[in-house]
Amino acid sequence: MAEAQTLTAVDTSVPARLPAPGLGGRFAPFTQFTRQPAVQRALPAIATSAAIGIAALAYFMTTSAPQAQLFAGLEDSDKAAVADALQTAGIGHSIDPATGALTVDADKLHQARITLAGQGLPKAAPNGDSLIAALPMGSSRAIEGEALRSAREADLSRTIETIDAVKSARVHVAAAEPSLFVREDKPATASVMLTLQNGRALSDGQVQAIRFLVASSVPGMNADQVSVIDQRGALLSDGASNADMKSFQLQTQIEDRFRRALDTLLGPMLGAGNYTVEVHADVDMSESQATRESFPENDRALTSEQITRSTSGQNAPAVGIPGALSNQPPQATTVTATAPTPVAPAPATESQSNENSSRAFEVGREISVTHNPQGRLRRVSVAVALNQGKKALTQADMTKIDSLVKGAVGYDAARGDLIAISQRPVRQVEDASPAFYDQGWFMPLAQQVGAILAAILAFFFIGRPMIRAAKERAAKRTEQNQALEQSLLAATDARPALGQGNSGREITLEMIEAAPSYEARANLVRAFVRQDSARAALVVRQLMQEGARG
Repeated sequence: MAEAQTLTAVDTSVPARLPAPGLGGRFAPFTQFTRQPAVQRALPAIATSAAIGIAALAYFMTTSAPQAQLFAGLEDSDKAAVADALQTAGIGHSIDPATGALTVDADKLHQARITLAGQGLPKAAPNGDSLIAALPMGSSRAIEGEALRSAREADLSRTIETIDAVKSARVHVAAAEPSLFVREDKPATASVMLTLQNGRALSDGQVQAIRFLVASSVPGMNADQVSVIDQRGALLSDGASNADMKSFQLQTQIEDRFRRALDTLLGPMLGAGNYTVEVHADVDMSESQATRESFPENDRALTSEQITRSTSGQNAPAVGIPGALSNQPPQATTVTATAPTPVAPAPATESQSNENSSRAFEVGREISVTHNPQGRLRRVSVAVALNQGKKALTQADMTKIDSLVKGAVGYDAARGDLIAISQRPVRQVEDASPAFYDQGWFMPLAQQVGAILAAILAFFFIGRPMIRAAKERAAKRTEQNQALEQSLLAATDARPALGQGNSGREITLEMIEAAPSYEARANLVRAFVRQDSARAALVVRQLMQEGARG
């Protein structure tokens, strides 16, 4: 009897410890839910999933989505209008504090552009056609000239902006009024203002191309009258002229050709990194042409000769053309006497002959033309530094290398070429590259590693304690349930022996509802049926009726 009463007292005290202390009635449903066996078994998986979720949340919070620039070269007013439109449309955007560029998420770039295009944003600068079409009727000649000039400037600006390195461009053309006097006519000039992309630069060839583009688009303008500057105020058109650029490029090509020839020759012999080659070529870019005409002293030739013979007298033979009057013999000579003078006897008549000759000589003449084209190589200087290494090269080896170098560059002593070869121990040059934490890959890697560390810390400091606590609570509840089941079974087995008049506490519905497990509840139900079968049948019938009524 005393043992049965003691067991009954234990059964009475156990249900009083079932509610969790400190949680209050507000958290009682949650407490009952967490005490269910299925929930207890799922707590480790829930804790692991929570740790993974916390790690994923930390990763997405530390890793920002890739950004893309929305539009390049926007004015501040256009940026304000575009930012308001994006905020109204619910599209996130950001402004780079360094460059002021307006960026959005890369996956929303096209959506943002389509949304802005529907609202007419951004407001682009007018082109030349729109400026000409906007001319009012009856405009004066001066207004028409300014409108045409503005249209030309706008079209040139838009054309220059198509270059990859150019972010925006402005062109200003200054043309003087045409004058009737040629001396007072001034050529047109132009100024080009370029805003380059970040980290980009224009080569001298590109600057010259822009100058020729502007000069070819304006009548009467020369490329020398076009000035080009960038956003930093640097005068880009003050570089080398076209002739200087051509000379420099030719010199660079010759030096590169010699350098490649030496690398091909010395590389297999000495190995990569064991030598250094520097070549300087002195190129004569002057072009000259000379014409020389000389007359040799003893150099002449007979080109033509003409001989004429004539004979005079009585017995002169008949000459001339037969049948003509010129073929008649001359008449006899008659002397008219004015006074009686003694006449001497006439001498005998004799014939006379004359011979005339004409010769033409050509004097010798020599004409020589000498033309010296551009790009004549005047001198070549080659310097070769050899790595001495562990064993220095002998003088014979140095002589062989010197001969090879001279043969590779076409050494000419009369031209004044210079070949210098030296061997010295080569010191390792420290890498001047930026530190690893300044590299572009460092920050994304640090963010990913930080997210992984956050996930591991969350698992060890949040997940594992939760799993350990859940296991401890489950083990404690299991021990309590086992003790309660043993007490209830002992009380149920001892109740028939106690009799109806004993002071043992009867099993109530509250005790059945407060049972911690299914087995304990089933044992209490069996004991309740054995205790009062009629009342149990009444309870079952009442439950069935309530279920039928819905």
